[in-house]
Amino acid sequence: MRSSCVLLTALVALAAYYVYIPLPSSMSEPWKLMLLDATFRSTQQVSNLIHYLGLSHHLLALNFIIVSFDKKSAGSSAQVKVKDTDFDGVEVRVFEGSPKPEEPLRRSVVYIHGGGWALASAKIRYYDELCAKMAEELNAVIVSIEYRLVPKAYFPEQVHDVVRATKYFLQPEVLQKYSVDPGRIGISGDSAGGNLAAALAQQFSQDANLRNKLKLQALIYPVLQALDFNTPSYQQNVNTPILPRHVMVKYWVYYLKGSSEFVQAMIANNHTSLDVEEAAALRARLNWTSLLPASITKNYKPVVQTAGNTRIVQEIPQLLDARSAPLIADQEVLQHLPKTYIMTCEHDVLRDDGIMYAKRLEQAGVEVTLDHFEDGFHGCMIFTHWPITFSVGIRTRNSYIKWLDQNL
Repeated sequence: MRSSCVLLTALVALAAYYVYIPLPSSMSEPWKLMLLDATFRSTQQVSNLIHYLGLSHHLLALNFIIVSFDKKSAGSSAQVKVKDTDFDGVEVRVFEGSPKPEEPLRRSVVYIHGGGWALASAKIRYYDELCAKMAEELNAVIVSIEYRLVPKAYFPEQVHDVVRATKYFLQPEVLQKYSVDPGRIGISGDSAGGNLAAALAQQFSQDANLRNKLKLQALIYPVLQALDFNTPSYQQNVNTPILPRHVMVKYWVYYLKGSSEFVQAMIANNHTSLDVEEAAALRARLNWTSLLPASITKNYKPVVQTAGNTRIVQEIPQLLDARSAPLIADQEVLQHLPKTYIMTCEHDVLRDDGIMYAKRLEQAGVEVTLDHFEDGFHGCMIFTHWPITFSVGIRTRNSYIKWLDQNL
């Protein structure tokens, strides 16, 4: 009996050690986030073991686990009709809110899910319920795109998928089929989906052949640059769940089909050191750290290496491609973008990406709403239902939908 108690105590202590991460008290429900992070880390370790044993690629294994435990079939309700179909060969899930007799044409949002360009799905419960909520509350048609993922597809294939599906949807006959007002269509996405949404908006703003233009873009804690992994938010949240810095850098390398040997060098900003000509030319016309307010930069020490690894940008030139890093687009491109909403969270490595993009858009004359949550963390907006419910998740979702309702 005594030995059993000792063993139980040891197991509890070990579990507590695995779960516990020091988190700031200003973060929403930190213990709940620790448990969520521990679950995700455990799943990642299982997928790494599967990869090590040669059974499957670790990203395929990880996504299989995520989707298997959380996949939701296309079930309609009295308020929202849900259907899986394809737009020009790209899978989509379409959510149709109940039309109002006084409004025969509905507004619409094309939504792009997050997941580091490698994980998640339009069909998992979190995104299904978010889009159903949007369709119901906005009386709108929501098109959630099931784009191809790493390692089955790499940049720029994800961009091509969302562009192809959205262009198909914007055809007059398709909009007529879904009773959508061609003047009230927006693009939106979270995290890597926010990256793809921003890239799509930039491309569409330059496309003279498009008859129907986007009315707005709404970016939720978007990934927007791979120039500097030592911005204040990257330094402040280096180990913050659910997206620590080293994980974000790895997903950049996966997306751009680079070598994993570059990860540590990129974390130290050796890929944009002063001796890298391509990065130096970009820095000469865009000092990205000057885009942050003094309240963020007052205790900040920039990390700019004098000499680094010139091979990285030579082998992964996509790091400096505006289609992968929309923050670095030319001012001439930005000034044609539609009204923009950007959500940022204080406890997120990507916080400063969103703040800097908002500043650049403002400088280009675009109307921007920057919606910042002091207790928010990366990914929080999709955690609004049992068993993973965060108060900040509900507040961010409601704020986002409210803005869409007022501006779309």
